[in-house]
Amino acid sequence: MIEAPFALPELFGSEEQLRKIWASPITRRDLLNKLEQQGCSKSDLLTVQKLIDAENSDLFDVLEYVAYASTPISRAERVSATENNIYAMLNTAQRDFIRFVLHKYVEGGVDELDDSKLSAMMMAKYHSLDDAERALGDVGEVRELFIAFQQHLYQKMAA
Repeated sequence: MIEAPFALPELFGSEEQLRKIWASPITRRDLLNKLEQQGCSKSDLLTVQKLIDAENSDLFDVLEYVAYASTPISRAERVSATENNIYAMLNTAQRDFIRFVLHKYVEGGVDELDDSKLSAMMMAKYHSLDDAERALGDVGEVRELFIAFQQHLYQKMAA
């Protein structure tokens, strides 16, 4: 296990609390800011990600590895393990959009799940915000959907 210059669990309490924090783009951003203030930048996490041969994993898995010696899984495995739960709560149009978002996540990592990227995701998928709103509802509803599905993405995997 890689030793951190500070106690990671003190920043989030427990593995379950880390999962809860990471599952929301808002609290995830806050945690990344706290880590930065403690001397652990995102680039440090990316370096650890490479060191543990987890480039296809989420930064969540890097934090879990460092704090709890958990074995990282790939983003594709995370999506595959949770997509049925994610899609169960969605209508056809929402499922199509979230499938698109998850594809971007698998390709590019957790940054694709930041709520600041929502408009760009909608534009990439639908070519205009008006078309996206026609398909999915108003931006507020889409934002709620975007945040809500992430709760399922970071659920604890069955052993």
